[in-house]
Amino acid sequence: MRGPDGFTESMFTVLKLDDFVPKDHPLRPIRTWLNDALKRMDDVFARMYEADAKGGRPSIAPEKLVRALLLQVLYSVRSERMLVEQISYNMLFRWFVGLPMDGTVWDHSTFSKNRDRLLEHDVLVLLFNETVETARERGYLSGEHFSVDGTLIQAWAGHKSFVPKASPDEDDTPPDEPPAPNDNWHGQKRSNETHQSTTDEQARLFRKSKGTGAMLCYMGHVLTDNRHGLVVNTQVTLATGTAGFVANCRANRVTPHVAQNDGRPGGSAIDERTTRWPGYAVSQQKRKRIEQVFGWGKTVGRIRQAMYRGLERVDQLFVLTQVGYNLTRMRTLAG
Repeated sequence: MRGPDGFTESMFTVLKLDDFVPKDHPLRPIRTWLNDALKRMDDVFARMYEADAKGGRPSIAPEKLVRALLLQVLYSVRSERMLVEQISYNMLFRWFVGLPMDGTVWDHSTFSKNRDRLLEHDVLVLLFNETVETARERGYLSGEHFSVDGTLIQAWAGHKSFVPKASPDEDDTPPDEPPAPNDNWHGQKRSNETHQSTTDEQARLFRKSKGTGAMLCYMGHVLTDNRHGLVVNTQVTLATGTAGFVANCRANRVTPHVAQNDGRPGGSAIDERTTRWPGYAVSQQKRKRIEQVFGWGKTVGRIRQAMYRGLERVDQLFVLTQVGYNLTRMRTLAG
């Protein structure tokens, strides 16, 4: 018998948000570990609002903001406006954030107003450290063998904003012609010493290798533990490309297991002093796990092109992305 096409809502319901989330949903362990980490950070959140404790309306709980920002990474939500829209009607998002079914969702501008506060108190850095501590307590870290690598993060700025430092207002770039990778439209060489982006002053023009175009970007670095590929340290720097990694490692009595680059002028910095040991071959296999970190961050996360300007805010996004990766990776290991 065909059922009626009707829509009748009950005046009351006894269901809770938790009833709508499957018991084996992958967000359940992530939410548990995240809430435990946020509880340990309670003193930090208290200090954030000490100046506002004497009066005024209660603010949005910082724990809810952090959970929402993590959801944005885990579910590849493009903007904070879209994130707020999802929280308003997505019961899974409401459950994860800790917002009741009839709770009012805050305005998207709340994230912008609180981002500097989160940055000032290093909230996301502390949260990242707590996830690393959770991984250590669960026995997922070896603490002995590590891999380090970097990736380019495209800045939220275009080539047309990269103009001479002395006279940024005199740029007469033809609007309909694409820029060449390294030359402006007057045939003059462009470099970070003579030019600067008017959109993001800290972004740097960087070419990854010969045959590829230069782009305005930052450089993200991660240190992973080789046991399960979990990130244990992370940082974003200006894309200068001037670090002598192998020489610096040896100066600090660290053996660098870097892949040999025989095509490098003057030969590879890695020779038989390193490659003759059995551990070198093992490291070349393990280092593939660090590529998974970057792949996840650029396909699921939001670090392919950071929609923020300035080194500090790009670093904040990068750290949050590594928090999401670690929690997702630990969920897989726990399963």
